[in-house]
Amino acid sequence: MKKTPTHAQRGRVIYRRLVGYALPYWRAFVFSILGMIGYAATEPALAAFMKPLLDGSFVQRDPAVIRALPFYMLAIFLARGVTGFVNTYFMKWVGRKVVADIRSKMFDHLLRLPTTYYDHHSSGILIAKLTYNVEQVAAAATQAITYLVRDGLTVLFLLGYLLYLNAKLAMILLIVGPLLALSVRYVSKRFRRVSKRIQDAMGQITHVAQETISSHRIVKAFGGIEYEQGYFANVNERTRLLQMKMIVTDAVSVPFIQLISAGGIAVIIYLSTLEALKESISPGSFMAFVVAMGLMLSPIKRLTSINSYLQKGITGAQSIFELLDTEPEPDTGTLELERAQGRIEFRGVGHCYLQDKGPVLQDINLLVEPGKTVAFVGRSGSGKTTLVNLLVRFYDATEGEILLDGVNIKELRLSSLRRQVAVVNQEVTLFNDTIGNNIAYGELRGAAPERLQRAAEAAHAMEFISKLPDGMDTLIGDRGVLLSGGQRQRLAIARAMLKDAPVLVLDEATSSLDSESERHIQAALEALIEYRTTLVIAHRLSTVEKADQIVVMENGRIVERGRHAELIAQDGRYAELYRMQFRDEADEAAR
Repeated sequence: MKKTPTHAQRGRVIYRRLVGYALPYWRAFVFSILGMIGYAATEPALAAFMKPLLDGSFVQRDPAVIRALPFYMLAIFLARGVTGFVNTYFMKWVGRKVVADIRSKMFDHLLRLPTTYYDHHSSGILIAKLTYNVEQVAAAATQAITYLVRDGLTVLFLLGYLLYLNAKLAMILLIVGPLLALSVRYVSKRFRRVSKRIQDAMGQITHVAQETISSHRIVKAFGGIEYEQGYFANVNERTRLLQMKMIVTDAVSVPFIQLISAGGIAVIIYLSTLEALKESISPGSFMAFVVAMGLMLSPIKRLTSINSYLQKGITGAQSIFELLDTEPEPDTGTLELERAQGRIEFRGVGHCYLQDKGPVLQDINLLVEPGKTVAFVGRSGSGKTTLVNLLVRFYDATEGEILLDGVNIKELRLSSLRRQVAVVNQEVTLFNDTIGNNIAYGELRGAAPERLQRAAEAAHAMEFISKLPDGMDTLIGDRGVLLSGGQRQRLAIARAMLKDAPVLVLDEATSSLDSESERHIQAALEALIEYRTTLVIAHRLSTVEKADQIVVMENGRIVERGRHAELIAQDGRYAELYRMQFRDEADEAAR
């Protein structure tokens, strides 16, 4: 039977994996280690300085020793300065490279994760992993190693010097070791446990803040300021309490461990005053012994606090590696399409997001010929958007298959498949960049200015772009906040026009436009649709009357299909929806 790894074993595996990111920079790491060794060697040299200072200067009054001592002291501190700089600079350099590499790898991986991952993880938690958790890893990768190597060597060198001065007294320090180990072991477990909860809480803080900031208009319009204040205050207070638990653990453990160390030193000082030992040690040696013991306190203190850095780093690394170990969206296809004709076929397609929620699509069979327009209508939740999301493989159908030009889309490379489809969603996604860069986004970057302008004109976007002082170079703010809803929608349509893909998906593409803008866009879209296979999801049925085929969906199934006149004549579900919407529009006009 396979044994489950212990807490400590898992921690060692995670830390070894983390240190693996530093291996490409081993040369700088070696320089840092050499600096640490040099720095640690200066500690016993400082203690040894006390022996000639007392015995040679004040007891024997040796002129040669007196003249040499100032240069000896300067040499020690010069060596400390040089080795300290080498140690700090190269270790920090390695640490920041490791953090930069991990961040880049995380960001690259985030771009390739499946949509289902984002459905189950809030953006705030993911941002916290990318920012706060990585910084915890930085401390573990640099500060902890510095303390472990430099201060560990310092303690060893000082202990060796103490053994050299007086082995009997030095042996007492070895009794303290097991007590220190037991204390550190207990503190390790508590640090790891609390650190995990703190990182989760920090992710929650990021999530709440991001959600509130991005939704500030709704918060203000619906009087949600006090609610959001209270909610954030609760999360913030919970994080503070967890931080205080960490602080208390650190504040209690460090002095307790130091007390154990000081107890050993106190016993040594007491024993050294006994007559039996007085004769065997000179004043200079005794002072050097005491100074060496005193110099051990600071590195011992740092070595006891190393555990805090290590546990935080291990917990942060565990969170990061969980993300990095998540499988990216499957891209097992090998076929490339230069430009599809646009023949789309759904064969027995079904889809289920969660088993306990049941299927959202069932037994979808549909053929769309190249260059034809198919409109999907139905109530919210009927599965229209899910169906087109399956075409672009934001999700993979759990049943059946989808064909593009007779080829199963799973056999195509994702990049090749998505190059064939242009999407305009109801919720327009724009970036904090210029208008031109938002239209010519991604693979469209670098498009000729003439093509860019033609796309903007076709989308009737030049009507407002030409009036802006910087034209195409105008910055539009976060998510295009400096533009109106209709203007944002027109930029999204211009982006789709510039892509010039053979398949076009319009998901409520004209929903944010006023009546006049909609008439302009409808005319532009009709010209665009003429040569493309187009899938239209529409709420207003008046916008799809000219579609080659209208598909009526209900509860994840196709319940009707046909042209507008045919469906009206059938007097079925579509006719009912059409009459209902016509009455609503008439009532609204009357008001």
